[in-house]
Amino acid sequence: MPTNPQVLRWTPPPAVDIEALPAGKWWDAVRTAPTVGERALELLGEETGAVIQDKHGPLYWLVAVDSATSWHLRQVRVLTQLADESTYLGVPPVSWTEDPRTHWRVPLSADHYLTDAWKLWGALAEADRAEYGRAPEGRQLCYHCKLPTDEPIPVDVEDSDSAVGKVTYACPTHAPLYSKRRPRSLSAAAAEHEGLPR
Repeated sequence: MPTNPQVLRWTPPPAVDIEALPAGKWWDAVRTAPTVGERALELLGEETGAVIQDKHGPLYWLVAVDSATSWHLRQVRVLTQLADESTYLGVPPVSWTEDPRTHWRVPLSADHYLTDAWKLWGALAEADRAEYGRAPEGRQLCYHCKLPTDEPIPVDVEDSDSAVGKVTYACPTHAPLYSKRRPRSLSAAAAEHEGLPR
């Protein structure tokens, strides 16, 4: 381990494009959905380490190896070395710090390298609650694929006269596809009143 604080323990190898590097060797990576990641980034402020943002939106924090393996939060994945397979992260060159391509959202530096895993977990847990509400007990069915999901995301709540409305859930894959816009159907009398063809 270097004694000079300006020397990083790890830097991406020189490259002209994104390079797939193994998670679990120098660091593990914590991947978040854009909405959760943006909120967590705000909550962490200057306490964040380096962050990579994929060109499709997800954010990746680098954390110490094996410091986040037991996490269970919606829209959060931990990339690490597994017993029987390798996991890779696309790492951009250190000079890539701007959109629209994959880039360093928080540039890698002596002050911003690994993020403290417990602080990151706290920020992500708060962001998860703020974005998706309280996690329901147990598995829920996705409105689209009709399969049970361990990461149910509430996408709609029906108003009702009772205190509890019906909640519609989606799996992480189908949550972005949910649209509240439903075709408006009018009765024949209402259509005639509005001057619309039936």
